[in-house]
Amino acid sequence: MITLGIETSCDETAAALLEDSRILANAVYSQIEHGMFGGVVPEIASRAHLEKVDRLAAAVMKDASLAPRDLGLVAVTDSPGLAGALLVGVSFALGLHVRYGMPVIGVNHLEGHISAIYLSRPDIETPFLALVVSGGHTAIYRVDGVEKYACLGRTVDDAAGEAFDKVGKMLGFSYPAGRAIEEEARRAAATDNGPSFPMARLSSSSLDFSFSGLKTAVKYFLAEKGAAFARDNRPLICKAFQEAAVIALVNNCAAASEASGIRRIALVGGVASNTRLREAMRQRLGDMVYFPPPTLCVDNGAMIACAGYRRFKLGLTRFPHMDPGGAL
Repeated sequence: MITLGIETSCDETAAALLEDSRILANAVYSQIEHGMFGGVVPEIASRAHLEKVDRLAAAVMKDASLAPRDLGLVAVTDSPGLAGALLVGVSFALGLHVRYGMPVIGVNHLEGHISAIYLSRPDIETPFLALVVSGGHTAIYRVDGVEKYACLGRTVDDAAGEAFDKVGKMLGFSYPAGRAIEEEARRAAATDNGPSFPMARLSSSSLDFSFSGLKTAVKYFLAEKGAAFARDNRPLICKAFQEAAVIALVNNCAAASEASGIRRIALVGGVASNTRLREAMRQRLGDMVYFPPPTLCVDNGAMIACAGYRRFKLGLTRFPHMDPGGAL
């Protein structure tokens, strides 16, 4: 069966075609319009989706040499996300349904990120743990199958990706700043001694995350040292911040793995593209840490199509509820 996946939850417009679980075509438009504002502007995002979603859908159809009548299913992100942005994608999907009659299935964005692992590791066995880490979400789930998710820990304030973007803005990077911080951190020599930033620990038994304190620590450090110091030592500052964020993520995953006895871990979401995070996860937790290629870590239509197809096969038309913060 051919599934069209549509993703418009935030600032990426995406469309993809899957034949069962095989990617036929995948296209993403990243909205650079938000860079001048230092973050996503909902109205601008909605308008950009409105201008691009039909073009991206047509582009993947052309790439796969298919027509709308060849579709067996349309899967579309319907939560969580920016209300106006979601409305564009859902309206487009329903328009296809009205015109061509194929079924439409709504997909939770977080379930989409978790499902991305099946596109690169279709043989992954359940149960496994999924660390969903992105600009809007940071949470650990136990995954026992489709519609069988249990949240073990979540951020109580900022998401990890949000902290990267806010610290990046302090350091003079444009939005989004995650890749720029990673690249700048690589410029710092391994033996260089930089600042040490704190890692929040909520309690000995909690698997929740907190990144607002880390962000504030960087802010106060920069204010104390001054602009000239920050400019001359930016690689070291980026390295220290990134290391603190990575260690917090890895520590909680290790604790969740030990508490649950589950060794298989999927690292998904936009921040899962970070090579230092991937390296640290493998060093601490071994070879049973899996992650999609970077193109499937960022918001994309293929992960939504995969989640929709897996649900459709089981006759599940809609996930009952998954809180945007990460709790069921």
